[in-house]
Amino acid sequence: MIRTSAALAIAVVLTGCASIVNDTTQPVKLETRTAEGGMVEGADCKLGNDYGVVSAKSGDTVQVRRSGKDLDITCRHPSNPDAVGRAISRANAGLAGNILIGGGIGAIIDHSKGTAYTYPTWVQLVFGKTLVFDRSAEKDGQPVPGTEPTANTK
Repeated sequence: MIRTSAALAIAVVLTGCASIVNDTTQPVKLETRTAEGGMVEGADCKLGNDYGVVSAKSGDTVQVRRSGKDLDITCRHPSNPDAVGRAISRANAGLAGNILIGGGIGAIIDHSKGTAYTYPTWVQLVFGKTLVFDRSAEKDGQPVPGTEPTANTK
């Protein structure tokens, strides 16, 4: 009983601090498609949040800075209208663990560093559309489905 309780406590503590568990950056696989569904590689893309903007080519996986703010994405290609997306930032398990175990101090640190948040890991923007990507719909091995913006996600 004591060993089980100790093992459980250690597991919870190790997952409790997002700064220890998560880096300040995370990878995002970025793809672009035509309105008809064809894949377009090599479009010029910009991904930005309150920590800055990074440039990438569609078809690549890019490291982005974690933040509590959403990630705005715009991809441009000479043969297509712009593809625009917003990747929703969601609190990860590290933040919840901090609140439960460490109280407010760890949560404040992780929030300010951005390590308490995660974006979708694979998005497919569509030229001529504006889409929202929410990692709560993420499934392993598949891109997060993009949805049309609503009043809550604009």
